[in-house]
Amino acid sequence: MQPGGQPDMQQIMKQAQQMQEQLQKAQQEIQSATVEGSAGSGLVKVVMTGGGELQSIEIDPKAVDPDDVETLQDLIIAAVRDGSREASELAQKAMGPLAGGMGGLGLPGM
Repeated sequence: MQPGGQPDMQQIMKQAQQMQEQLQKAQQEIQSATVEGSAGSGLVKVVMTGGGELQSIEIDPKAVDPDDVETLQDLIIAAVRDGSREASELAQKAMGPLAGGMGGLGLPGM
């Protein structure tokens, strides 16, 4: 802070730029990372990007019962939800230090 209690705007802008660069880097890392979700003790597995884009689905042949398609559908939904949860956790971990936003710069009311 400068004398008189006023924040140094140049320093604040520098910190904001650094924070923006860190945020962009974290977002890129999240998008390029992959996570796996599964259901039914691994009978159905999905691979998703950190951004939540579905990349692949693997279904164990034991999960395929022509007389019970509904269970397989439920397993797929559960695996995708698990993958989405994993992607969200990955994003939280990567963005955690940046989650303070502008408040981390010591700006009042932010």
